[in-house]
Amino acid sequence: MKDITKIIVPFDTSTTTESALEYAINFAGDDKSIEILLTHISDMSEDISIYSILDERIAQIKKDNPYFRGTLNSVIKSGDLVENILETQKEFQADLVIMGTKGAENESEITNTSKLILEADFPVIAIPETSKEFEVKKIALVLGQKEIDDASVLETLLDIARRFHSQVHVLTICNEDGCYGYTPADEKNENAIEYYLENFYSHHTFQENTDIEKGIFEYIKDKEIDLLAILPRNHAKKNEPSEGRLTKLLTLHTDIPLLTID
Repeated sequence: MKDITKIIVPFDTSTTTESALEYAINFAGDDKSIEILLTHISDMSEDISIYSILDERIAQIKKDNPYFRGTLNSVIKSGDLVENILETQKEFQADLVIMGTKGAENESEITNTSKLILEADFPVIAIPETSKEFEVKKIALVLGQKEIDDASVLETLLDIARRFHSQVHVLTICNEDGCYGYTPADEKNENAIEYYLENFYSHHTFQENTDIEKGIFEYIKDKEIDLLAILPRNHAKKNEPSEGRLTKLLTLHTDIPLLTID
């Protein structure tokens, strides 16, 4: 299993990106193997003041977080934010991107974070501005009723669960009549979850709600979930790819960190 050792954090000193950076620092903790790469996208990539600002911020982070034992570096690029993040992830072979988000009420709005999550074929954690204190004790993995396209991506979730000794709840929302029942897809999914998540897998809950998004957020509130995880289907190969509408809605509206595993 490949552990998470390299994390990209898009960073511009705004409150939103500071929240993402704080989450990344807490995520790394005292793990010496982790490198956090602050990625700054600027139209003034040659402006030396940008380098100075990032160097000063990195020095301050190390001073304020003495428990942090990992590595902090920065890279400055110019151009489109999402394109640069995708290129940087490929260039540095990063295992995870942690990105801040302000979210949006209008579901037709396209934010940089929602765009990245739909285009990325690697794990991303979106950190909303409303996110509370860092905690990863309870994780809710949302599954549909189709067979998991590539169960090996659950290794990322296992790494996180191991790191924080988390309990993983699995949630399926039924939004139409007749969707209950133990199907061949259910059996394959259950076997995959038990195999990949080991003893960190707590239980699988099936709930009925005509509004899937509402059902997910009600479950999160009721069970005091710390991290919401989903497996986007817009890059599916075995099954028909989806347009990613639910993924986008959850990215825009979530109040807790959202992990998308692709």
